[in-house]
Amino acid sequence: MNESRVKKSLQNARVNLVFYILILCISFFSRKIFLNCLGADFVGLTGTLLNLLNFLNLAELGVSTAIGYVLYKPIFDQDKTRINEIISVLGYMYRWIGLVIIGAGLVLACFLPLIFPSTGFSYGVIYFAYFSFLASSLIGYFANYRQTLLGADQRNYVVALYFQTATIIKILVQMLSAWYTGSYYLWIAIELLFGGIYSFILNWKIKQVYPWLKSSVALGRQLFRKYPEVIKYTRQLFVHRIGAFVQFQITPLLVYAFVSLQMVAYFGNYSIITDKLFLLVNNLLGSTEASVGNLIAEGDTAKIRKVFNELFSLRLLIAGTICFTLYQLLEPFISLWLGSGYILSREIMILVIINLFIAITRGVTDQFLYGYGLFWDIWAPLAESVINITVAIIGGYLWGLPGILLGGISSLTLIVGIWKPFMLYKWGFRRNVMLYWLQFGYQMVLILAPAVLMSWVWKYIPLQPSLSFLNWFTCAFLMVVSYGGITVLLMYCGTAGMRSMVHRAWSMAGSRLRLLWKK
Repeated sequence: MNESRVKKSLQNARVNLVFYILILCISFFSRKIFLNCLGADFVGLTGTLLNLLNFLNLAELGVSTAIGYVLYKPIFDQDKTRINEIISVLGYMYRWIGLVIIGAGLVLACFLPLIFPSTGFSYGVIYFAYFSFLASSLIGYFANYRQTLLGADQRNYVVALYFQTATIIKILVQMLSAWYTGSYYLWIAIELLFGGIYSFILNWKIKQVYPWLKSSVALGRQLFRKYPEVIKYTRQLFVHRIGAFVQFQITPLLVYAFVSLQMVAYFGNYSIITDKLFLLVNNLLGSTEASVGNLIAEGDTAKIRKVFNELFSLRLLIAGTICFTLYQLLEPFISLWLGSGYILSREIMILVIINLFIAITRGVTDQFLYGYGLFWDIWAPLAESVINITVAIIGGYLWGLPGILLGGISSLTLIVGIWKPFMLYKWGFRRNVMLYWLQFGYQMVLILAPAVLMSWVWKYIPLQPSLSFLNWFTCAFLMVVSYGGITVLLMYCGTAGMRSMVHRAWSMAGSRLRLLWKK
């Protein structure tokens, strides 16, 4: 990575980290208020509706990802004319996608009485929530499509700054409305209002950042056939979007079908914790995605593999640290946060943590596959979806929620864990995939050994995390520092990727200190 890439990645990471901490704190507090003031059934209802609408968003077809990949080269070349043309094509495609979603949304609305036959809520509340969420999602297709350029240009911090600020204010207002009125309609109306506010501010900022950007839907219609690669990658990515939807969005629907609407909210309490932790990692390391795309565009194979090894070791370190700490402290946190009545069985907790580990570690392979434009394996997400749904339905019928979670783990292990690394090494790096498996197995030993050791040590620590939040945070801090410190030392001594990452971080810190000293 050159200095510009590193600088932009760090800027993205810093902004994302600040807002992550703020959103994290307010999300846990607000969820408790929403559960107490609006009820677990309403929280489950809104979560289920959002998952249904995410199904409609499959119509997006992966266009933004395809456009982002196509933009890497003209951004590297600073070709403003070509960038304007590509964004115009995106606007034209999004206009049609938005119209398709409107039609599909109206059709789906006819089936809501069948989907929610006896929830205890009036259909006025259900339909108002549904159409408000639908309108919020449509804003992205008709007004916010230009933000794709910010992502490809490594300026996601601009999106994060305005989106997360709007989100924080929105949650605060919703908390007040829930506390003082308990009105379902007011809570939903606030959700819709802030979607419009965010869109207006974001587009104003994009004009400031790119004053030369003069995209238009009419121009996109004229140039649509000039960029056949967009259609090619979109077709491939559409199927990948189906796989991603099934993996991450269908679980709450199956929980509702096989267990209950209330269990959707109970499981959501665990999901919100793992989702926030995944978001933290994704915000910190996902900010390197455009950097990886630009790096691959340069074509330096030795540097590409070096960066891959660094990010691979870093993700395993982070995944190990987070999952070990969660295994020890997730149940005490749920008890302190919401009460012991919200704690689910231990096997559910273990399955949730395994899912999180796979989600974190898969990120580096996904980044490089996208960087190389390797989207052609359209059979893989279809197979992933079939495996997930089949195992989840059978498991849900036999064992309930644990069986449903086994569906996701099975499909991720087979497709993401085995096939994707093979694809990257064979058609991306053009090296033997056994190098990956040896590296993965070896580094798994390095992160599991400290977990076994620390689990034994913590049996003799007198601190009780379930007594108070102060005790819990003290335990969490000590676990992260002790486990993370031992694992970093082991990986530094045993892996070239971690040594390179530590040296890079040390060099950047030294440069920063020298700069501050001169000032």
